[in-house]
Amino acid sequence: MTVIVRDLRPEVEADAEAFARVRRLALPYLLFTADSVRHVLSHSHPDARFRSLVAEEDGEVIGTAQVALAHESREPGQGYLNIYVHPERTGRGAGRLLVRAAEEHLAGCGATRLYAWILDEPRNRAFAERHGYLRRRSARLLRLDLAGGTLPPLEEPPPGVELRTGADFADDPRPLFELDAEAASDEPGDVGVDFSDFEAWIEHYWKHPLLDRELTVAAVVEGRPVAFSVAYTDGTGSYATAMTGTARAHRGRGLAKLAKNHSLHRARAAGCTEAFTGNDAGNEPMMAINRWFGYEICATETRYVRELG
Repeated sequence: MTVIVRDLRPEVEADAEAFARVRRLALPYLLFTADSVRHVLSHSHPDARFRSLVAEEDGEVIGTAQVALAHESREPGQGYLNIYVHPERTGRGAGRLLVRAAEEHLAGCGATRLYAWILDEPRNRAFAERHGYLRRRSARLLRLDLAGGTLPPLEEPPPGVELRTGADFADDPRPLFELDAEAASDEPGDVGVDFSDFEAWIEHYWKHPLLDRELTVAAVVEGRPVAFSVAYTDGTGSYATAMTGTARAHRGRGLAKLAKNHSLHRARAAGCTEAFTGNDAGNEPMMAINRWFGYEICATETRYVRELG
């Protein structure tokens, strides 16, 4: 049996479906659909040099990779490769071939430092270290039972604050972009980001097929959003928080918690049965908020890095 690596063919429905299926099996705590796989490939910024790769064995997709330059980073020369193999098709060389193809692509694009997230399991750690990657930071993946669990009661917004959904910004999402840019720049992580391209943000984030604008909730002060919780849904009952954040001048007031609580209640009312989110292990304030909601850790991811040259 021969394993080959090739680019995903977005025009072939079966290709995107197979990619999403492998991701869901290998990483069931994140939302993937064929539409979202195609969207990321076709709407990523040209400077990211983004590629979706698949490892194929006798016509079956058994491994996947998403590879890109961190073009929004404050530091040039950084790239990432996130590789996941079908849990029942490991040991066939798919991961090794995907790493080789991804590294060659990134090196050819000028990357000198490569980052990769892996599920923190002994076999995965050993694989990363054999390929020259060193362990850095960790992130927690969390799950909340929306069907059988109990959410904290809803609270009324404090005076001067109103709650709106993402759909309320359909005609002018720029205020959400500005809030996202400020909140994302303060997130803990190895690769700092600066969102400055509004049109690119529209294409990649605002038009993302998993974005649920009705379940996304923002706290608004004097007409501008100052805290928000961004919701993704996949149509199967799964809900995920893609981003929760607050503008610097309004932190410490519980507005992000307020927005997320209303988003979760809306999600349950809409028929969602489980909620997922993720936190950098060093982001204790957000971890505390999620413990308050009742989220439980279901997996740990670890960031690995390799210096090229």
